[in-house]
Amino acid sequence: MDAFWWFAAIVVMALGLIGTVLPVLPGTTIILAAAVVHRLVVIPENQMSWWGIAGLAALTLLSYGLELASTYFGAKYFGATRWGVAGAIIGGIIGIFTGFVTLLVLPIAGAIAGELIAGKRLINAGKAGWGTLLGGLAGMIGKLAIGLAMVIWWLVAVPSPV
Repeated sequence: MDAFWWFAAIVVMALGLIGTVLPVLPGTTIILAAAVVHRLVVIPENQMSWWGIAGLAALTLLSYGLELASTYFGAKYFGATRWGVAGAIIGGIIGIFTGFVTLLVLPIAGAIAGELIAGKRLINAGKAGWGTLLGGLAGMIGKLAIGLAMVIWWLVAVPSPV
């Protein structure tokens, strides 16, 4: 039975890795959930310790912080004001709860709207939106790297039942 749960965890973690790139799924949260469920249902000698689970939880939180921070720094690098950065962050937070397309579009729209509210011209507001997009893509790559690290950590900590 341990082999079934091990393979099930692997499949769910693969789905989580896909979710780190496709914003529809909360990727690192799915990976963490798979590790926790595996921990709860498998005999003690074939599971990850609670300290390991806590480490995965910390990496999950880090991945979401990295995603928000990269959006912030991307917008800031391309000249966004406080208004543009605030708009990008608000758009990103709203986008988390509204779906794939809006998660990509709302931070950019928020940055542009914030810059326009601050009195910048459309060209400069567009640059802030561009920075938000590039920062978001960098955050997505970082989130994928953290997700891969989580899966590898779990694979090293949990012995294969096969």
